[in-house]
Amino acid sequence: MLQQIDLQKILFLDIETVPEYPDFKNLSPEVQALWDEKTAYQRGAEITPETFYERAGIWAEFGKIVCISVGYFTKQKDVRQFRVKSFSGEEAELLTAFRELITIHFNGKRHRLCAHNGKEFDFPFLARRMIVHQISLPNALNIFGKKPWEIPHLDTMQLWRFGDYKHYTSLKLMTQVLDIPSPKEDIDGSQVREVYYQDQDSDRIVRYCERDVVAVAQVILRFRNEPLLSEEEIVFA
Repeated sequence: MLQQIDLQKILFLDIETVPEYPDFKNLSPEVQALWDEKTAYQRGAEITPETFYERAGIWAEFGKIVCISVGYFTKQKDVRQFRVKSFSGEEAELLTAFRELITIHFNGKRHRLCAHNGKEFDFPFLARRMIVHQISLPNALNIFGKKPWEIPHLDTMQLWRFGDYKHYTSLKLMTQVLDIPSPKEDIDGSQVREVYYQDQDSDRIVRYCERDVVAVAQVILRFRNEPLLSEEEIVFA
């Protein structure tokens, strides 16, 4: 089935998120109490809500998106390319630009969005933050009332599970197991908050996000038993 999907109809994506505010003290007392209640089970009694706030970026109610990177295949005269583009800056603006892209270019019945752990993180996070900013959902993210086979989402982690819903595998581990070359990373996901708020280095976050998009595309190629992308075939906008 995966082999029957036109690669040029897939938009590969990755998002990077951070806590909505730099510090727990920036939250109003009401939101602090809500954060305390929301995270009580995950952190346990030994970790305070303030200490745990550094992880707020994984919840759409307390985090925000600072980068969306996308990639897509093109082919002209039998020459394959994978083009990568990123949206960064103010969240409402990058979400609006991303919505415009998929509405204009990836809105057909055969189009798909693809991410690693996208069904549990990227896709719902994008939809929730669009609702927060009163941005109408594009068809690709508006899944209400749709049957499972009507939802245009691919998830490389779900594909690797093969029905084993207890299994979690990071993208980094998958690239290692599948012998996919991965560029050296100078940061990981746990450092994005620090790079964003302390270093104020958005370009560094963009580069990190773009590498993950390329890796997701490479994983799909492995699943299809097709040649991996070479460095010459990857074009950064």
